[in-house]
Amino acid sequence: MQKKRLTKAEEEIMQLIWKLERCTVSDIRQMIATEQGGNKPPHSSISTIVRILEEKGFIDHKAYGRTYEYFPLVSKEEYSSRTLRKLVTDYFDGSMQNLVSFLVVKEKLDPKELNDLLQDLDPPKEDDHA
Repeated sequence: MQKKRLTKAEEEIMQLIWKLERCTVSDIRQMIATEQGGNKPPHSSISTIVRILEEKGFIDHKAYGRTYEYFPLVSKEEYSSRTLRKLVTDYFDGSMQNLVSFLVVKEKLDPKELNDLLQDLDPPKEDDHA
């Protein structure tokens, strides 16, 4: 798995590529205009970011003449997991418990919501299916 990090602009484009699954630079520009309710960003700007994503190993392309169709090589789940692990390592001394404590105390995560979440994540026990 590649270890390079994404800039904010790269991550925004990567989010669109994950959503579109297979796309051209024109598709990305159109989606940005649609989602932001404005004009399409310059083709050259998006094309530059897409080339960087490809150099970093996040996407690849298939050529159809002069048109390139891009697709992700790194899944959103894989990137999310790696980003979360880095966040926990960098800011919470490598402890998921410290992260959860931070969410409960500083971000006012309701303990009942946390308990409900833990119950949803807890796999069913063998005797629960009887």
